[in-house]
Formats: sequence, C-alpha cells, structure tokens
Amino acid sequence: MSDRFADRVAIVTGAAQGIGAATARRLAGEGARVAVVDLDADRSAATADEIKGAGGVATGYGCDVTDPEAVTAMVDAVVAEHGRLDILVNNAGITRDNMLFKMPAAEWDSVLTTNLSSMFYCCQAAQKHMVAARYGKIVNLSSRSALGNRGQVNYAAAKAGVQGLTATLAIELGPFNINVNAVAPGYIATAMTAATATRVGAAPEDHQKMAAELTPLRRVGQPEEVASVIAFLASDDASYVSGQTLYINGGAR
Repeated sequence: MSDRFADRVAIVTGAAQGIGAATARRLAGEGARVAVVDLDADRSAATADEIKGAGGVATGYGCDVTDPEAVTAMVDAVVAEHGRLDILVNNAGITRDNMLFKMPAAEWDSVLTTNLSSMFYCCQAAQKHMVAARYGKIVNLSSRSALGNRGQVNYAAAKAGVQGLTATLAIELGPFNINVNAVAPGYIATAMTAATATRVGAAPEDHQKMAAELTPLRRVGQPEEVASVIAFLASDDASYVSGQTLYINGGAR
C-alpha cells in the first residue's frame, strides 16, 4: 500500500471490530499512527496488537465516548503521545431495534447518545487541536438507515442527525482547513448486522442473501470496502471534498 498517511495521527472510535477495525487497519497500513478506541480496553488493545503485528503503529485506548470528560481525556492523551491529531473517524455505534409503539425511552436515549452525541463530543475535543494546526480530516459514520428503516426509529434519527452534524461542522471548520464528511453504509457484513438478523429471527447468512437480492451488485458489502472510502475522505486526495455524505450501498436506492 501507499504511505499517504505517513506522519499522520488518527483516532478511530468503535475500532475493536467491524468497520472500525477495518478502518484502523487501513489507515495504519498506509502509514498512519492509529489510536484504536473502543469501550473495552482489552479489545482495543487486541486490534492494536494485530496492527502492530502487521508492521503498523497503533495504541489501544478504552473510552466511553458517551462521556464528554472521558472523550476529552482520551483525545488529549493521544495528542500527548503523538504530538498531533490529523484524522478523526467517528464510528462507534449501537443498535437497539424496536417498533415505535414498544420502544422504551431508554433505548431511544442510548442510541441517540452513543450514535450522535458521542460524535459531537469527539469532534468538539478534536477540533481544538486541528484548528490550532490548521489541518484536519473528520469522517463520521452515518447509515442508509438515515433514509428510514422499519424498527429503527432511534437509529435512523441518529444517523440522519449525523448528516446534519457533518454538514454544519464542514461550514464551521472549513476556514481552518478542516474537511468534515460522512459515509452512509448499506448492508455490511458485521457483528451488528448479524445481531439484526437474529433480532428478526433469521440466520445471518440467510439475512445477507435476502439483502443481496435487493442490491444491484447482488451482494452485501464488506467492512474493508467502507474502510477504503473512509481512507479516501481522510486523505489529501479528498482535499476539496467537505460537507458530503457518501452512500456505500452497492447501488441500492
């Protein structure tokens, strides 16, 4: 791979598995020093060890991204270790699927806090370092569910909110040479989509096959395919792209 992220320092949240882990591996593979952030410090360390075993530079951090003080401490620790912060990938997220009429308020609150408020906290903590450096790349994870998805009123609202957050931060941070974009994956084969399959009473393989039949490319996506787009948006190849949400969904409408 290239070294287009040589000398860059990146934070990736929710990086212990799925799209987050794939993104951490991709950025490290192209030369970035990566802070692998997840709620579970041991799982963060395991992903970081995997990256180091492949010749990359990574450190695992345990952080509850729904706690603004913990987020600020984590970001400051990364900057203290590496001297800078160039890239932030806000990937941490959860699902608590339910129909509107039986969704507990706690499930609404937890999904909005984890999937949307956490991005606000991370962006707010990161921007002071990026503004001072007059450089930064922020990539937020939205979802095709932002367009509406039965049983996901909380998740859909949060992921739609991510797109508004992204567009607004691009306006506010643009004058400081900071690009802010989002990606909106469709069906990607991850632990999260496997859990969704289980929720609706299907085996993950059958659920994927059903999703593939509704997708023009006739297959579901892989985490690495999302990571490659995130890497593009986090690179100087996308230097004049900001405020955008790019759907990664195999052509589905």
